Amino acid sequence: MFAKEVNYQFRQRYSVVHQPDRRDASKHPTDRQVAVTQSWSIVLPADADAVMQNAARDLEDYFCTSMNVCVPLVQEGKGTAGEKRIVYGIDSTLPADSYRFAVTETTVSLLGSNSRMAAQAGYYAEDLMNLCEAPFLNIQDEVRTSLFPTRMVHSGYGLDMFPTEHLVNLAHAGMSAILIFVNDIDVTPHGYQDFNDICYRANQYGLDVYAYSYLANRKHPEDDDAEEFYENLYGRLFDRCPYFKGLIFVGESCEFPSKDPHTCGVRRLDDFKDGNMQHPLMSYPGFYPCYDYPMWLELIQKIVYKRRPDADIVFWSYNWGGVSGEERKALVDKLPKGITLQATYEMHSKIERDGIENYTTDYTLFSPGPGYYFTSEGEYAKENGLRFYSMTNTGGLTWDIGVVPYLPAPYQWMKRYAGMREAHEKYGLCGTMESHHYGCAPSFITELAKWSFYAPFVDMEETLRRIVARDFGAELVDTVCEAYRCFSEGIHYLISTNPDQYGGNRIGPAYPFVLFDNQDVVLPSPPYAHFGGNDICFPLYDQDNLGNDLGIGLNVDDPDPKAVAKFNYEIDSFRKTVACYDKGCDLLSSVIERVPAKKRENAARILALATFIRNTVRTSVNYKEFYKRKCRLLKTHGAERNQLVEELLQLCRAEEQNAVDTIPLVEFDSRLGYEPSMEYKCDRACIEWKLALLRDVIETELPSYYEK
Repeated sequence: MFAKEVNYQFRQRYSVVHQPDRRDASKHPTDRQVAVTQSWSIVLPADADAVMQNAARDLEDYFCTSMNVCVPLVQEGKGTAGEKRIVYGIDSTLPADSYRFAVTETTVSLLGSNSRMAAQAGYYAEDLMNLCEAPFLNIQDEVRTSLFPTRMVHSGYGLDMFPTEHLVNLAHAGMSAILIFVNDIDVTPHGYQDFNDICYRANQYGLDVYAYSYLANRKHPEDDDAEEFYENLYGRLFDRCPYFKGLIFVGESCEFPSKDPHTCGVRRLDDFKDGNMQHPLMSYPGFYPCYDYPMWLELIQKIVYKRRPDADIVFWSYNWGGVSGEERKALVDKLPKGITLQATYEMHSKIERDGIENYTTDYTLFSPGPGYYFTSEGEYAKENGLRFYSMTNTGGLTWDIGVVPYLPAPYQWMKRYAGMREAHEKYGLCGTMESHHYGCAPSFITELAKWSFYAPFVDMEETLRRIVARDFGAELVDTVCEAYRCFSEGIHYLISTNPDQYGGNRIGPAYPFVLFDNQDVVLPSPPYAHFGGNDICFPLYDQDNLGNDLGIGLNVDDPDPKAVAKFNYEIDSFRKTVACYDKGCDLLSSVIERVPAKKRENAARILALATFIRNTVRTSVNYKEFYKRKCRLLKTHGAERNQLVEELLQLCRAEEQNAVDTIPLVEFDSRLGYEPSMEYKCDRACIEWKLALLRDVIETELPSYYEK
């Protein structure tokens, strides 16, 4: 039905700011609506800054491109506007981080507490007209206030890649800041980037820029030359790149040679010999709330504040979220004033379901949260008067499925939004990090987040129904919402575990099925990938003695019944995810031909995304079943071994078909199978690589284990 895409072609779609021809010509304004026509003008104040000017030009383009009406832009003193006007401006009486959106029969007022909020008022007008599918606005007068004035995201276009069109799309999605990995001045993991140029272009659209620090902190703050060293590190960074809004520090990336006796006192990245770490992972300073972090932060703060007194220095406690509350509180109590504390929203929580204890690992939507670690950090931040941010993943994606643009699970996301609003009230949560390096793809999920993160609140389920009516057609709302409920329920069953998040769930149906002959397999990746090969996806499922942890490993003769029960429970839960996505995909498939022609491609991409997620979870189910039998294979003989070989062959053939079925999906949407830090891990070439390995297992390796 639709043309195939080559790799990276999704970037062309991500560069479109306004969707063409969104107007439904059959619609007419009601008595309580104003129709914007070519007799109207967009009016800028004479002293409008670049942010407001760009916002007004954007609105002019929106009317022309999406609504098929030309509304001229006029700046006061440089032209003549008609009697009907859309007026941008600043209203200093508004609350901070707010805008006033007022509509009368002759005037639309887009007034912000600052120019950035005035721009958001214009984007709000676009959102309303998109939902209406016509250039009609209700007569109204409301003030809307952002609950989270700092909303940070990494690039969804490519790692640390921010073409202007992507910046504009992020601004439309309500984001207020972008994140860049900083290895050195103008150096990211991908190499050279002009940081000042990125900051300049981002600022033109109301976006701040935060430096996510990868800088090597090799001095203890009490060292004689520590201040000189850090002046040359962070002082030099802000001297050369003065437009950064702030710094992001997270334990594993900002660790220094701490003197805390709970640690080995050596930076993890300085402690490799022959490719191996010399100390246990959790003993490094990046993985414990060391008593001397406040001393180190105070020195960095002093150096940075000399250059930018309003710099936002964000200290993210991600790596010690599993440490006791008392130990974490001892650190927070000593943090310098002015530091922002950030906590991950759902991680490090124990969740019991059906008598089985589960644990929320890296970024997951399997539990909407919040977790205990987050709420306790919120209490500590409030007690100490610290700004409080959270890593929420509300850009639409988690590590539950690693190579997709977003998770189409709106009802599960809405539970998270509600919890975040509550945290805003209870702990003063005022900022979010909404993606890690997997980035942010503007979607109906980011739309929902934007609607949810403003006061006064709107009915989220009704807002979702309006979005679905716009995207699929009003007569299909009930069916599509039921499909979305299926996808949301499916994520609820997708238990987060390290082996699966670093295994099949991370790269999808390209994940290899390794028996014994290919233990040294390396995942294919381009030479420019930040995390290439097996860096953050492990092709051996029993990596790090996983088998021993489960109690069913290759070298375990006395399995732990609880571990075995948990593993089988995960398989059953994942099967429920597959069933939910099967049902949801069937529902979407049943109506896809009834979607209006100009909306059908977008609807088809949502269906392809859900189908890819379904196939990914099938891969994980198949491999978990494969792994159980692999662990037993060498310990059996005769008929029992032959039965295991037959079962393994059956699993491999099922997975072979699953992988083949995924190829059309990744060819239709080139964003499927891609993640910015890994690049492509599940495109057609990667799937065919997996299939070649699988055929060797089916045709040669497994048959060799038959016994007569």
